[in-house]
Amino acid sequence: MSGLEVSDVVELALLLIATGALSGFLAGVFGIGGGAILVPVFYECFRIAGVPLEVRMPLCIGTSLAVIIPTSIRSFQAHYKRGAVDMSILRVWWLPIVIGVVSGSVIARYAPEKLFKIVFVCVAWSAAARLIFAREGWKFGDDLPKGPLMRVYGLCVGILSTLMGIGGGLFSNLLMTFYGRPIHQAVATSSALAVLISIPGALGYIYAGWPAAATYPAVAALQIPFALGYVSLIGAVLVMPMSLVTAPLGVKAAHAMSKRTLEAAFGCYLFVVGSRFVMSLVGGQ
Repeated sequence: MSGLEVSDVVELALLLIATGALSGFLAGVFGIGGGAILVPVFYECFRIAGVPLEVRMPLCIGTSLAVIIPTSIRSFQAHYKRGAVDMSILRVWWLPIVIGVVSGSVIARYAPEKLFKIVFVCVAWSAAARLIFAREGWKFGDDLPKGPLMRVYGLCVGILSTLMGIGGGLFSNLLMTFYGRPIHQAVATSSALAVLISIPGALGYIYAGWPAAATYPAVAALQIPFALGYVSLIGAVLVMPMSLVTAPLGVKAAHAMSKRTLEAAFGCYLFVVGSRFVMSLVGGQ
């Protein structure tokens, strides 16, 4: 693929396997689906593999959403067994989130490549600030709102998660903690939202990226059997197995230890990742 040597292919494969292990663990710890880890790694791998800039970011996001499907299901099952998932939130949010995911998939088909990076940077940096500088006084209210505003939140979670290629945990975690919900409950409920987002989101990116194979016939990474639309089958196959193994381990860690250090570390990671895409926007790489 793209004239890569065998040693390069092996190196990329090992990188993706290791990334799968890390993303699965963090999916369990933070309820984030692992997309914040997967998208930047996929971006570098697809750059090396010669995927054109115009379709590289949506290919990363679609593949991330596909990987999140089994990881989020595994994470949700583990949290649900511990009784930590707030099912009342799911009943209010499931329809607005699905509508948001469908809307985000349509946007993905026609949006310029820069839009995905801009959304990723804005959300990643906002989440990083919340994680690093979190204070007890940083609250929107004592509990989540009722009525239309709650549904608007769900719609926004669906759209932005689809454009970022994440399971929605960043947004729902932020919202729930800003409204005074315990962090462990926020993480557990976010893992369930990741299931709602990742399945229709991945299908939407298959649809959105279907014309890409014909537009770039010389790029093997976009052709069947290597990819379906904006979902790289190679990337998904290499990442999924280890993410399934490590997701339950992350859940155990989330319920057994203080999250403050992990939150700060993950916030730093999001800041660095966001900076990488800022440089990409500025330099056009």
